[in-house]
Amino acid sequence: MGRQPWAVILAGGEGSRLKSLSRFIAGDDRPKQFCALFGGKTLLGRTRARVARAIPPHQTLFVVVKRHEPYYRSELGELDPSRIVVQPANAGTTAAILYSLLRLSRLDEDPIVAFFPTDHDYADEFRFTQAVQTAVEAAADYPEDLILLGAEADRPEEQYGWIEPGPPLSGDPSRGSLVRVNRFREKPSSWVARELFNRGCLWNTFVVVGRAQTFLDVLQSAAPSVCGAFEELKSMPEGEAEWECASRIYAGGLSGDFSHDVLAASTGRLAVLALGNAGWSDLGTPERVRAVADSKARAWLRGAENNSARSPGLC
Repeated sequence: MGRQPWAVILAGGEGSRLKSLSRFIAGDDRPKQFCALFGGKTLLGRTRARVARAIPPHQTLFVVVKRHEPYYRSELGELDPSRIVVQPANAGTTAAILYSLLRLSRLDEDPIVAFFPTDHDYADEFRFTQAVQTAVEAAADYPEDLILLGAEADRPEEQYGWIEPGPPLSGDPSRGSLVRVNRFREKPSSWVARELFNRGCLWNTFVVVGRAQTFLDVLQSAAPSVCGAFEELKSMPEGEAEWECASRIYAGGLSGDFSHDVLAASTGRLAVLALGNAGWSDLGTPERVRAVADSKARAWLRGAENNSARSPGLC
């Protein structure tokens, strides 16, 4: 395909819905992405390892918030500072994505970039890796579109965002799971969720892939005020001048949700790639974390039982 894609890992959230659990596990007020909910790795570390299977680590940026530095310093300390986008505050995903795109414009010329949240889990990570690679290829073939990963729903979940798929993006049979997006439904009512589930609609994973310029075009169209606020930052040199400029921008009261404010207003520029049954979960609540932990424990027990059955008995 030529030039390598970039990854941006979004790690600037506050994790407020999971604060009680993360405080219980870690003993402090760190956000969930810096907490080891499963095994020895934090959610940031797990996301980093997962993304590295699809996109080279040296092509990855991390978006964080300054006041979380005590929590991310040990995990990201070996990285070149240019790979860490430090926000003065958490102003939502729209600002985080725009700031990372401006940083990326200094490192590469209109590359393909994929955005990844840090609070996700996939039971089938191989399927996830394949889907990311397919989405990167699709973004090269359809440079005017953004490609979302949509997870197969296994229940009429009311707390997730839903994607109503449309017609195929092309007549290529090999891209049969790549279709247009008709509509977004964010946290629907119970009866709407049942209808969406019965129609085979997909959960929105918020993993989005596309050309950097396509992201910027969509942002300019859907969130011109946010783009205008960041205009001054484009000409700032790295270092103290950039930090002071960013601090002024974030002090202006920015806020915005990229999925709700930008993607939902840009369906004509979107396609969705169905992940299939990858066992995706958004670890946004203690109940979901518990369900994923139980699932992992059951999988481990099945593996242990299978290994025991294959091992020769002792005489």
